[in-house]
Amino acid sequence: MTLTIRIIAPDKTVWDASAEEVILPSTTGQIGILTGHAPLLTAVDIGVMRIRSNKDWQNIALMGGFAEVEANEVTVLVNSAERSDTINIEQARLDYNEAQSRLEKISLSDNRQEQIQATQSFKKARARYQSVGGMVS
Repeated sequence: MTLTIRIIAPDKTVWDASAEEVILPSTTGQIGILTGHAPLLTAVDIGVMRIRSNKDWQNIALMGGFAEVEANEVTVLVNSAERSDTINIEQARLDYNEAQSRLEKISLSDNRQEQIQATQSFKKARARYQSVGGMVS
């Protein structure tokens, strides 16, 4: 038995296929989903979603949203998403390093709005870099 997985962003459907297992980055931590999972509605954090299909793992960088699990169907509605096979690893590494430096500099400032924006940019860059196998500290 398999799960039907759909990842839908405002501008495109990122994934619409069957899989055996899903690991979601929820706002309360990682959630593993197999067939027969109890119904669930959860907020999705910025992070990497992992999908196991035919014994291979596919990574997808998610930029926040919601996920619903019901009757072996997983529907993920996100602000944005990128499959790892469409991300340039070198550009993702540069973006991650730049976002990390910016966050470290902003953390010293008193401007709360800049801190929030820098943190969000860092989380997005980290998710993209991790999805292509980049190691983060």
